[in-house]
Amino acid sequence: MTSQRTHNRAEAAHPGARLGTNPGAGATVAPGSQLRVAGVDPELGFGGGETQVLGLTRELTADGHRAELICDPAGRLWERARVLGIVCHALRIRNALDVAAAMRLRAMLARERYDVVHFHTSRAHSMAPFADSYARALVVTRRMDYRPNRLFAPYLFGRAVDGVAAISRGVADALGSAGVARSRVTIIPSGVDCAHFRPPSPSERAAARAALGVCDGEIAVGTLGALEARKGHRDLLAALAALTAREPAAPAPSLVCMIAGDGSLRDELARDASRLGIAERLRMLGRIDDSRALLWALDVFAFPSLKEGLGVAMLEAMACGLAVVASRTGGIGDVVDDGRTGLLVAPGDAGALASALGRLAEDGAARAALGAAARTSVAENFSMAAMARRTLELYRSCLAANRGAGSHSGRT
Repeated sequence: MTSQRTHNRAEAAHPGARLGTNPGAGATVAPGSQLRVAGVDPELGFGGGETQVLGLTRELTADGHRAELICDPAGRLWERARVLGIVCHALRIRNALDVAAAMRLRAMLARERYDVVHFHTSRAHSMAPFADSYARALVVTRRMDYRPNRLFAPYLFGRAVDGVAAISRGVADALGSAGVARSRVTIIPSGVDCAHFRPPSPSERAAARAALGVCDGEIAVGTLGALEARKGHRDLLAALAALTAREPAAPAPSLVCMIAGDGSLRDELARDASRLGIAERLRMLGRIDDSRALLWALDVFAFPSLKEGLGVAMLEAMACGLAVVASRTGGIGDVVDDGRTGLLVAPGDAGALASALGRLAEDGAARAALGAAARTSVAENFSMAAMARRTLELYRSCLAANRGAGSHSGRT
């Protein structure tokens, strides 16, 4: 594989340089024409990132583009995408050094002749150098707000791909701290299906609360996400304990907390709840397929992350018209306007979290006002359609830059 294309990428203007024409690359794409796009996501689980990958693929398909996925056939993304009629190509990527997977990917790209290949995870992104000149543009999305490896980041984000999408300013800042030129990074926030995630009708809300056993008069606080340290669940339990201690004695609890998701801290969190004397107030729901079933039953959504790229679960809660209490960290501040569309507290501050949750538990009018403003903000700025539109603009700008840089033989 020639190094000329890599050199051209480094020399050309943002967001990309020329890509070679070869038997695996598509023909020139005129502005406004339909594109052939492959999204690469080899993860087995289905988290916020996979929600975005699936949503983007559906939006591109609905807009008339040929949008397909390259993913692990044992993964949940493959399963969900196939049910929706999305074309999937099987590829297992064991790790960043899986050369056999890289060769299979390259053969696949040569056969399918995509205009754009979009890498959605770090394992997928590690394959980018092997895809060089096998599509007309290579793009990567970065969702994590921690700094990537400073040794490899400038190459992987600056020269191995033509465009970089960061889901928030926090993620863009983390890339910059690793030596990635900010001029190469486009901020494209995650999106939400605002038709699915919407405020419930009174009957829908009553049904959701009944299904989860929420009694009349109870204030339901909940969260959703991987049960890992970075999500701040311990702070939520500490806040719940503090609020419970302030409640007057009553026959039935007035505050309940529901945590959906799975992860390495599941058993530890259950033990913490018992130690704090709040086990009766806490319901560990495990993994749920549709977060709306939980969100429609809640009064307040808590998002106490210690680190967060943006927070798809929080966006879904806001789209459902829920008042949100979240940490002021990562990209959360890009979404939540403190005091207008939600409340922000310092990450790791269980006392501040308890204070904010207590305020909303006692003030139904404040909950309603914050929830209504949150819904409006998400519908206007963070819809899945808006995310797809911004991503398509990035694709086209990469293709235009590459076309302007000229063409050459990109494969020897």
